[in-house]
Formats: sequence, structure tokens, C-alpha cells
Amino acid sequence: MAQEARCVWQARALLGEGPLWSPRQDAVYFVDIRGSRILRHGLSDGARAGWELDAAACWLVESADGNGLIAGLRSRRVVRLLLEPGQAVIAEELARIEPDRPGNRLNDGKADAQGRLWVGSMDDAEEAPAGSFYRIDPDGAVTRVDEGYTVANGPALSPDGRTIYHTDSAARTIRAFDVGADGSLSGKRVHIRFGEADGYPDGMTCDAEGCLWVAHWDGARVSRFRPDGSLDRAIALPVSRVTSCVFAGPDLDRLFVTTAAHGRSEEPLAGALFECDPGVRGLPPGRFGSPSR
Repeated sequence: MAQEARCVWQARALLGEGPLWSPRQDAVYFVDIRGSRILRHGLSDGARAGWELDAAACWLVESADGNGLIAGLRSRRVVRLLLEPGQAVIAEELARIEPDRPGNRLNDGKADAQGRLWVGSMDDAEEAPAGSFYRIDPDGAVTRVDEGYTVANGPALSPDGRTIYHTDSAARTIRAFDVGADGSLSGKRVHIRFGEADGYPDGMTCDAEGCLWVAHWDGARVSRFRPDGSLDRAIALPVSRVTSCVFAGPDLDRLFVTTAAHGRSEEPLAGALFECDPGVRGLPPGRFGSPSR
């Protein structure tokens, strides 16, 4: 099993984040939060595309009805985006989060198998624990499920959907919660705590065996942690600011990794999109809403 990462696109994203596998389009999408871009890498043909945004997107998920992508904007709006040739069009606003907290922004989000969104907010200055964790139901209802985050990051769901992991990167801590059938959370607990030599836990995803793959910001690697939180193995990258990862491909056996170039001008591959061979399969991506929406 190859344990190395290959650069597939030297995109030079200032803050590459939020990778999304789209089975419908056979492509990996990701965002450049600081560069206000959405980027697309086709898996079969290698075709690349990009869209500039007036308000940067922080994460993307597919819509269950197949009509565009759902995006969380830096401005704390959740919208439906239509990616047309040369432009990204906001077709619909679905929710506004924290209108009373102008110093915050959205940061990371995922959809689950029930069509719900799980979204974190953070202090844009990365100084105060002003961020929260939210559930957005398919009908658009927004519920705060946890709070006190300085840099909320990487929600990830276990294969059975009964555990959700969420991170406060600034605290170097990944927490786990039990998920009720109605989307309520309970049993908040520390799952993994990073040491200084590990950098900061960033974006993450679960594989089909229930292990958690975590990107190390300022740690130059992605690591696989067993369900009990112990380290299984790590894959090194030739850049220090590793931001997130996603399983992709028809068999969900390819792992794509986003990175950041911000503050790393001395690293020629910083901000690139990488691919590695994880040796395991991932989980199908969730979509927001119901097909009839």
C-alpha cells in the first residue's frame, strides 16, 4: 500500500478547504476561503475549473434534488449556488446564521445521510471562543447544538451516523457526540487531543471502518485514528498546512487532501490538491435536503 501523497493540482490555494466528492459529476470540488474561489478537479479527465466569488464560500455540499451546490459563505449565509460558465450565481438563500455576531464567519460543514447539515462558526480573528456548532434541518430550521469554539472545524460522521466528531482547532481538541434520531446531541466528550508536535487538527472524514482521518494544520500530514482514538498510521505531505481530506472515486478508495499556501511562500507545493492511496474505502457523501425539495 502506497503511503505517499501525489500533487494532482498546483492550485496555490491560499486557504484550500472543504473538499467535496461529487459522484454525479465525477469531480472533487474544494474552496479557497482566502482566495474567494471554488475549484473543481475532474477525476476521469483531469479537467480543472474555477469560479471567483464576491463572498467567499467556506464549505460545499451537494443538494439532494440535484439543483446546484449548497454553500456556507464567509458572511454566515447558507445559499444554493449554480456554477455557470465563468460565474457562480446565488440562486437562493436557505439560512442566515448568527446575524448578531458580525465578527464571526462560517468555517466547515457536512451533510449527513438524513439530509441535515452540520455547520461550525468561528471568530474570524481566531482569538475568542465565539463560535458555535449548528444543525440545519432539510426544512431550513437552524439549531445551535454546541458553543464555545474559537476555530470550529471538520464535522465528520461515523458509518452508522450515531456519532459525530467536531473540532476546536485552536484548542487542539477533537470531541465526539452521540447523535439522536431527531438530530439532538448528547454525551459530549474529548475524543483526541493533539500535542504541540502534532500541529492543529483541521478538516476530517470517517472511513467505512469507522476510523477518522484528520488533517494536521502545521503538522504536514493526515493521520488515521481508530474508533477508540488511538493512532493507526499517518501519511506525510510535502507541505505543512494540511487542511482537510475526502474519499472520492466510484469505489470511494481515493483520498484527496487540501492544503493552504497562506504564510508558506517558501513551500512550492503549498496550496496544492494532493491524492494518496488510503488502502480503505470511505463513506458516500451526504446531501442536503430531500429529493422533492
